[in-house]
Amino acid sequence: MGDALAGIHATWEFDTDSVLIRFERGIRTPKLFQSLRERRVPHAALSSVTLTPGKRGTVVLHAVPRPGADPLLEAAAGQLKDGCDPYRLVLPAERETLAEYYADELRARLGPDAAEPAERFLVAAPQAPMQFKAYDGRAGFDGDRISFRWFWTGASTAKWKAGDQTFAVAELSGVEWRSPEAFNGYLRLVRRGLEGAAPGPGPDAGLGMGTGCGMDVATGLGGAVQSAQPMVPRPARADQDPAAVVFGLGYGPVHESLPFAAAVLESVRRRQPTPAAPTAVLAGAGRRDPADIAERIRHLGELHRAGLVTDDEFSAKKAQLLAEL
Repeated sequence: MGDALAGIHATWEFDTDSVLIRFERGIRTPKLFQSLRERRVPHAALSSVTLTPGKRGTVVLHAVPRPGADPLLEAAAGQLKDGCDPYRLVLPAERETLAEYYADELRARLGPDAAEPAERFLVAAPQAPMQFKAYDGRAGFDGDRISFRWFWTGASTAKWKAGDQTFAVAELSGVEWRSPEAFNGYLRLVRRGLEGAAPGPGPDAGLGMGTGCGMDVATGLGGAVQSAQPMVPRPARADQDPAAVVFGLGYGPVHESLPFAAAVLESVRRRQPTPAAPTAVLAGAGRRDPADIAERIRHLGELHRAGLVTDDEFSAKKAQLLAEL
């Protein structure tokens, strides 16, 4: 496609096999977007594309990823509010026709398995090394090991007795992230052999949606491995668990703790044996229906007459469509 669509807080650049999302760095841009900077999303990672009316004279182009394709969304597990969703591009309503054109183009490039969960991550996770400050300690990740260094002002007695913690990625089976914008937010590492030893009822259990991004407990578990050792229950409360750090006002914000959780989760999954994913085939790879080509050329002509596409862009795109016959 080779075109770009600029919206509020981000610009989408359309390539033949992917969409490059570049986020702005202005003061009004959500901090999560500024932290991510840019993300390349293969067409094979998408399940659908929608265009809907937005708020206050806007439209929203939404590229919906396949379940399991993006470690960031897997770690978030539905806790991101709409304004923090990196797959939503908000545009002025007068650009609806142009947005509809690109939505159609993306839909034509969805893979044959778009409706199926992805067998592996297809979107890159944020890169280590990274760290953030939680309420009871500092979390660090160098790509191979996660460290928790406790603060004497916030850590519980149980954590002080356990001492500072270091976990190899190979020891883990997943990550749990509860948004700091929900009640009792935390980041918990799940060690191999303890997948079934779920925490019992406690302050972290049974909570509903918070006022911000918060929903229920988010889990990013994958590739569970059974241990030969007796299963030891995990502490019910994250503030008592040496494998967890807890959040608070200004501690463990979404734009720091969620990319951290996604990076750890991607490293955990990468070290687990998975079946080879089938090669993605673009839906538009073969010859297209002549009626579909004619409709797209007509739509392209409308964009040209409206001044949304230049003469050169119109000629090039028309030639490209005719070549697909």
